[in-house]
Amino acid sequence: MKLILSRKGFDFAAGGCPSPILPDGRLCSLPIPDSQSRLHYRDLTVNGMNAGDLIADLTRNPDRANETAHLDPDLDPATRSRAKGWRGLLGQDGTAQSHLRNQSVDSGDLFLFFGLFRRVEQVDGCWRFIKSAPARHVIWGWLQVGAVHSIAELAHDALPWAHYHPHFSGERGKQNTLYTASDALMINGTKLPGKNAYGTFGHYKPSLQLTAEESNKPSDWRLPVGLFPTSSATAMTYHQKLERWKKEGKYCRLKAAARGQEFVLDANQYPDVAPWIATLFDLN
Repeated sequence: MKLILSRKGFDFAAGGCPSPILPDGRLCSLPIPDSQSRLHYRDLTVNGMNAGDLIADLTRNPDRANETAHLDPDLDPATRSRAKGWRGLLGQDGTAQSHLRNQSVDSGDLFLFFGLFRRVEQVDGCWRFIKSAPARHVIWGWLQVGAVHSIAELAHDALPWAHYHPHFSGERGKQNTLYTASDALMINGTKLPGKNAYGTFGHYKPSLQLTAEESNKPSDWRLPVGLFPTSSATAMTYHQKLERWKKEGKYCRLKAAARGQEFVLDANQYPDVAPWIATLFDLN
C-alpha cells in the first residue's frame, strides 16, 4: 500500500485564509475556488455548516458566498444532494497527477487529506479567527482508492453519479483523472471495523495535527519516528533530502515542502505506518 499525504482545501494562496476549526472542535475544510465549476459555495454544507456563510464571514466579503467551488475531494454524503451510486471521489490533473501516476498510485492505496486550519469564534454573530490561535496543518479526511479513471477515456454514460464533479466541467488537461473509493477500508489486508473507504474526521483531535504543537510554522511537522527515512527505505516524495528530517525520541520533525500537493510514501517499507493510521481512526 502507498500512503499519500494530499494537501487540499483553503489556505492563504488558494482561498485567502485557513479553513476553520469551530469552537466545538468541528473541522470544516473549505474547497478552493474554481471558476470552471458549476457548484456554488452557498449550496454546499461542510460538517453541518453552510460553506458560503463561513467564507463570507472569514474573508469579510459577503459576495464570496456566490463563488463557484472546486469540491474535491468530495467525501461527505451530506455536502450536497447525491445521485444513486455515489461514493467518495477525488479528481487530479496536471503536474500533481503526473506525480501520482509516476508513483504508480492505484487501487488499494490510501489518501490522507490535510489542509491549513485555524480556530475561530463568533464575534457579533459572525465567525472570526481567534487572534492568538496559530494556523496548523491538520488531517481532515481520507479515501482509499478503488479504481482510477482517465476522464477523457470514459464512455459518455459512465459514472453518471459523478458528472457534477468539477473535473467533468470546464477546460481540464490531458492528465485529467478521477479516483473513486473502494468498497471497504483495508490496512495491511485487514478491514477496519465500522470505517468506510472514504470520509472526513468530524472533529479535531491532537493525533490529526501534523504541525508540531510548539511551532508557529504550519510546515514544521511532528511525525512518528517510524516514518524517518533510512538507508533501506525510500523517503516520502518531495522530502528525500535528509536535512529536512530530525529525530526527537519517539517522534521525528520534518520541514514539509511548501510546494507540491501529493506526498507519496511506500507503506510497505515503513512498518509503523499502519499503527499510525490506526491511531488516527482511534483503533489503538
